[in-house]
Amino acid sequence: MNKAFKTSLHFAVLSLSAFFLFNNSKIDGQELLTEQDVASMSYVVSSAISPDGTHVAYGRAVQRDLTDDESGPAFVELHVVDAEGNSRPFVTGKVNVSGIAWTPNGKGISYLAKRGDDKHASIYVIPVDGGESQKIIEFDTAISSFTWRPDGKKIAFLAKEEEDEEEVAANDKGFDAEIYEERTKPTRIFVVDSDFETDEDPVMLESEGSASEISFSPDGSKLVAAFAPTGKIDDFYMYRRIRVIDSESGADVATINNPGKLGPIEWSPSGKYLAICSGEDINDPSEGRLTVVSADGGTPKDIMPEYLPNITHIHWLSDDAIAFLAEDSCGRAVGQVNRDGSNQRIYSKTYETPIFLSLSASDDNSVFAFHGSTANHPNEVFMYSAGTLKRLTEHNAFLNDRKLGKQEVISWQSRDGKRIDGVLLYPVDYQQGTRYPLIIMVHGGPEASVPHGWNTRYSDPGHVAAGRGFFVFYPNYRGSTGRGVEFAKDHQSDYGGKEFNDVIDGLDHLIGKGLVDKAKVGITGGSYGGFATAWCSTFHSERFAAGVMFVGISNQISKSGTTDIPDEMFHVHARKRIWQDWQFFLERSPIYYVEKCQTPLLILHGKNDTRVHPSQSMELYRNLKILKKPVRLVFYPGEGHGNRKSAGRYDYNLRMMRWMQHYLLDGGGEMPEQNLDYGLDDDDEEESGENDSD
Repeated sequence: MNKAFKTSLHFAVLSLSAFFLFNNSKIDGQELLTEQDVASMSYVVSSAISPDGTHVAYGRAVQRDLTDDESGPAFVELHVVDAEGNSRPFVTGKVNVSGIAWTPNGKGISYLAKRGDDKHASIYVIPVDGGESQKIIEFDTAISSFTWRPDGKKIAFLAKEEEDEEEVAANDKGFDAEIYEERTKPTRIFVVDSDFETDEDPVMLESEGSASEISFSPDGSKLVAAFAPTGKIDDFYMYRRIRVIDSESGADVATINNPGKLGPIEWSPSGKYLAICSGEDINDPSEGRLTVVSADGGTPKDIMPEYLPNITHIHWLSDDAIAFLAEDSCGRAVGQVNRDGSNQRIYSKTYETPIFLSLSASDDNSVFAFHGSTANHPNEVFMYSAGTLKRLTEHNAFLNDRKLGKQEVISWQSRDGKRIDGVLLYPVDYQQGTRYPLIIMVHGGPEASVPHGWNTRYSDPGHVAAGRGFFVFYPNYRGSTGRGVEFAKDHQSDYGGKEFNDVIDGLDHLIGKGLVDKAKVGITGGSYGGFATAWCSTFHSERFAAGVMFVGISNQISKSGTTDIPDEMFHVHARKRIWQDWQFFLERSPIYYVEKCQTPLLILHGKNDTRVHPSQSMELYRNLKILKKPVRLVFYPGEGHGNRKSAGRYDYNLRMMRWMQHYLLDGGGEMPEQNLDYGLDDDDEEESGENDSD
């Protein structure tokens, strides 16, 4: 039954490469990665193995053409690959496919998409053996997710209730006053016959709260779901609790007392048990503990309390055994454990496998599918069968002509003796004994970690910077996940303290090893990484010659009153409210040290950000400007907490790299010209990689 998990996973890292923007620079005859390459990459975003284990359906993100397409998020296509690596396109072009799932009989692939004349995302099914997609369920509002009853006759889906007709009519007449947070619609559960020819209307189950994470029990009589008190994001993060409900009436059958944040929920094959990824308590920043509970209700039990890595994905092998993926510091682990916590086994060494982001299995648990990345290649589909791990897909063929830098996991000791891990990317032309400029890339959260995988994105300098002669350093400072709950909590109530001392100590470690020129150090990051950038550009300004701050925090006091996650900030970060310690919040705000800033700072922010309000960037910018410090503020209209649109992403990448190159490589001086040359002529586009249009 578990043969697929009895052999260590092996993976041969591909040799890849990269090139500079606009000038076709080369090293050893190979071109270097550019911002245009990053803007043209396609990659796998989801994967699901067929019930018989012979095929994997996957979502492939395809970037919009910067010259021809309207700016917007990447398109997501549906493709299917067999065990030999033969991949076929099923739904392609200007589409956005999500929620990919095989039908219970394995003859079709279901997915969510808004196609043709659809007003909202609907559920479609496409036959595996050929034929067109058929829309089987549409609704008055967008369907956000769905689950099949195991017999294939019913589907439960999540959607918000339709807007009140009187409100819509009044809004059309100009009565569009916004009642802040009071009109947030809850997400409801609806059940409907899966036969697309039926005239049956979906039935809304009468369950209190805003639903998520739904799935049918193996016998189809019940549904498990997570319910938040309201549809607010803060409630979703902090207060979702699990209930088992009757799949016809919605009546509560059992209540599960999960103690904190919530991740995946999986039924055991018999339906007697539930495996749940959960926080240890309300103060645990992540949902990384593997717990098991009776489906009749109760309090979940952490079955691996001594196992520090964060569990991210789970799959029942039998009623007695669970397979899992774990975030283990900078790597990923694949393992299994018995339901009672015994017979714990890890089948992969942390840094020998790709950074897997999914796990699915055939019905007989003999074949497993994953998608994930390596240090030198973005996400692809992998299959594990008969003791062998095989990569099935290969996108971005142009990477074979690019030269990339070496990447490794490093560790150092912080000033209080704690071991800290991180990832270090070397310059492409690295020569031992030479000191190089450094960009520190600080991840957000901080309940996250940077893995030893592909890290190059629009907001991450990665291999683009390595090609230009930079080290890029990714510290997994205190507060990061993958090292246990205690490590993740160790930053709490200490904004700017031990957590960013870890970053500074990592910098000193690299300087001490003779790798980095201490006069040419830049720092960047988004969200909490933006806070790190602001903090290091003010409080530690003497250490940094350039900073690029993205959707970052500058004032902890005003941030607490303008964010949409005040309770999460309280429970898993600050552990106190501003009125309990005004001075703490003031002194842990970068703006308090604004006069110390000598670091040229580029600030970028989405104008529609509700997580970290744009005023956080405005406050820091305005005061630095008054003090005549080198600062520039760039807003992205229509963007929120991170850029989704192709033009905004490309613009960000260009500005970030130009700022770092100007101040760390080209001698600095006056700020770079505010306008950019996007270089979007036809010749440049032809050189940038694949043409993914259909």
